[in-house]
Amino acid sequence: MSQTISIDALKQLVSEWIAQGKRAIGPTRIKDDLVLYAPLADAGALTLDGFVHPANSIKEFLFPRTEPIYTYQFKGQAIELGDSVPNAVEQIIVGARPCDAASVAILDHVFNWDFADAFYNARRQATTIVALGCATYDDQCFCTSVGLGPVAEKGADALLIPMDGGFEVRCMTPKGKALFAGKTQSSDKTAPTPAGPDAKFDLAEIRARLSGNYEDPAWREIVLRCLGCGACAYTCPTCHCFDIVDEGTAMGGARIKNWDSCQFGQFTMHASGHNPRATQGQRQRQRIQHKFRIYPEKFNEILCTGCGNCTRNCPVGLGVLNTLEQLRAFMVLEG
Repeated sequence: MSQTISIDALKQLVSEWIAQGKRAIGPTRIKDDLVLYAPLADAGALTLDGFVHPANSIKEFLFPRTEPIYTYQFKGQAIELGDSVPNAVEQIIVGARPCDAASVAILDHVFNWDFADAFYNARRQATTIVALGCATYDDQCFCTSVGLGPVAEKGADALLIPMDGGFEVRCMTPKGKALFAGKTQSSDKTAPTPAGPDAKFDLAEIRARLSGNYEDPAWREIVLRCLGCGACAYTCPTCHCFDIVDEGTAMGGARIKNWDSCQFGQFTMHASGHNPRATQGQRQRQRIQHKFRIYPEKFNEILCTGCGNCTRNCPVGLGVLNTLEQLRAFMVLEG
């Protein structure tokens, strides 16, 4: 027996969450060609089909683009510090793609490594993630190449799998079970498992290439068209680079954590003027090395979920998948 919920019942449930003062977040059609994860003013704004992937990721609801860490005021010769409390209202992310839900479980490592990030962890604890299985995919999707799939449960508290008239509901955590308790119906039907994209590269082969060819001249040619705009990192579910700056006046201000990107030219600029990653090829090399060699060596997790957002949002169509495909093509030519 499976547990199911109709589309109407799901939207009614979302309306209940909103009425209870919870923050409901889900895919929303902003305009004809743009779907974003965004807070829902009402359940009618929830969009569950007719698109492949929102143009952003759910990470911004746990790791905001900008947030104050603490405030400070100058009072004579003294400096008065003030705590910043993370805005950790209870929130439910419904309709997250499995590749987005998986990213949260991956990011948990870096935000709890040598230092536990209280801001991230407060939001993480206050968040319930309801993933939505993918009924379709496009040429940029490669979740199956990184160990995931269209109904992957990683990082999700509950998973909705499309079926006639609604969804099969699978609850994986106490949060998910509490969310749907008494809200589903038993059924002798189960949702069909959607077919995912074919695997497009071999991880072991890529890792071997990255480990043994750090100064590979292929990087210069592969990324000639990269503009260094950072769209890939900002819409990626797992990129997490940030900078910390002081913003204020002579009277005081705040120390603020802002998103950053290793693809920006000044990301590694030293005060001396030296930049160890002075070219875009070096910066793209770092991005791929970090995702497929450095992060896995440290946390045993690939820092990529195969969502394809990097390529979809790149103004010149460059992304992780076609970079790896070009790198593999150079391997064949050299081999």
